[in-house]
Amino acid sequence: MAEEKKKIIQFKNIVKSFEDGQVVLKGVSLDIYENEFVTLLGPSGCGKTTLLRILGGFLQPSEGKVLFDGEDIVNIPPYKREINTVFQKYALFPHMDVYDNIAFGLTLKKEPKDVIEQKVMRMLRLVSLEDYAHRNVTELSGGQQQRIAIARALVNEPNVLLLDEPLGALDLKLRKEMQQELKYIQQEVGITFIFVTHDQEEALTMSDKIVVMNAGEIQQIGTPTEIYRNPVNEFVAKFIGETNIIDGVMLEDDLVMFEDKKFACRARGYNKNEKVDVVIRPEHLDIVPRAEGMLKGTVKSQLFKGMHYETMVETRVGTSITVKMQVSQDRPVYNEEKGEKISANAFLLDVEDVEELDDAKVVALASAEAWDAETEEPISIKTVEYDIKPETGNYTVTFATANGTSITVKVLVVAQNRVESKVYQEEIYAMNFFKKVEDIQESIALDTDLETWASASAWSLEDGEQVEITDVKYDFDPETITPGVYDVTFSTEGYEYKVSTTHAFEEGEQVGLVFRPEDIHVMKKEGQW
Repeated sequence: MAEEKKKIIQFKNIVKSFEDGQVVLKGVSLDIYENEFVTLLGPSGCGKTTLLRILGGFLQPSEGKVLFDGEDIVNIPPYKREINTVFQKYALFPHMDVYDNIAFGLTLKKEPKDVIEQKVMRMLRLVSLEDYAHRNVTELSGGQQQRIAIARALVNEPNVLLLDEPLGALDLKLRKEMQQELKYIQQEVGITFIFVTHDQEEALTMSDKIVVMNAGEIQQIGTPTEIYRNPVNEFVAKFIGETNIIDGVMLEDDLVMFEDKKFACRARGYNKNEKVDVVIRPEHLDIVPRAEGMLKGTVKSQLFKGMHYETMVETRVGTSITVKMQVSQDRPVYNEEKGEKISANAFLLDVEDVEELDDAKVVALASAEAWDAETEEPISIKTVEYDIKPETGNYTVTFATANGTSITVKVLVVAQNRVESKVYQEEIYAMNFFKKVEDIQESIALDTDLETWASASAWSLEDGEQVEITDVKYDFDPETITPGVYDVTFSTEGYEYKVSTTHAFEEGEQVGLVFRPEDIHVMKKEGQW
């Protein structure tokens, strides 16, 4: 029976907030065992370095505690913690040679000279720099300086070595070499390494255990293989390597449906007809002749990556609709004699909505308003005159105050603008619409506003359920838009798959995609926990 590893570090419900109210860590709990190479992985600002600095004694947690070898770390004096840190900036002493830099900590402890020499030379051999003992550190390359910093930290024989993005300043070739060096050093010295990085490949290459973090919380803990092959959520799947994520439905154990087709998989424990995310890695897809494909598609693009081609295959084009947006720069009408201003927008109206019109709806559709020119206090619109018929065509509406300040705008009545996809059994609808230049320029979330202004929506023809509009495209620059007519296109989701292949394909080539049941990973949808 294998001996159970000893817990050397325990983070218990660590919360860290700063004076500005920012909460960087939100109740992090984590066990780290002796002789492990653990990587804290996540995007910038996720809290990984803050967690490392708390362990190193540079910060105190706002809540929670850290146990080191079973004892609360705050009760252990810093010089007894047996934890050393290597930072991205190596902080070597430029006035000392390599030997004295490594020996610095031992000299402070007043170790005997023969012991210091023995330990320093052992470290130099470990980092393959024994011939550099009396070289000035400023003469060394970045990779050599990094090895010196690691040797200086290890010479004091810590139980734990903390490494805060130590490879970040190195070029790609040297970085890859140092990944192998670090793993070798950790195995040779047999102590716990805790490594912080945002580089996924680095984490997968070096670690025994990866802790994926985002927004101050741990998303998943596991071996590199577990994290890569079985991500627990969309964030992990997308952050760890390239991936394809497709909407799916679990029909029963080991049977999932996506793209309206049923596929055998290796997934159990889901509810019948539960909506899920399906993950297939690019290297688990193969391109075959179209007739042999489990999915069929078109090659959209291909990039040569050296060892392989990154090929994009589109299997489904989203259902889309294009409408016209007429942009004006109408000025309010100014009645100088009465000291009033009035404004209104031209607008479009669906022919089926004409029968439901009343004055209040017309005012709202035109964003009609009047106000006192001096005080800017609002003034009521007293009359709304129009004769709009339930027929396509051009009409006018006149708005007026009690004092006779009036404005007339255009109304365009249009037939319903719908596109139906028989292939995907869905329909999409949107209206042509009018807007002012300032409405476009002042919009904070333009895609969302364009959907609202166009009343854009889509739904399934099979069950009537709403289908999400995932893409909004337009042919103007919001910051510099001028009056005119512009195309706005709304689309439901299409499906594209990224495929890693060693073969070249022509853009536009018709192909098929195949994969195995074990290549399909199923995840719960976000928010379903």
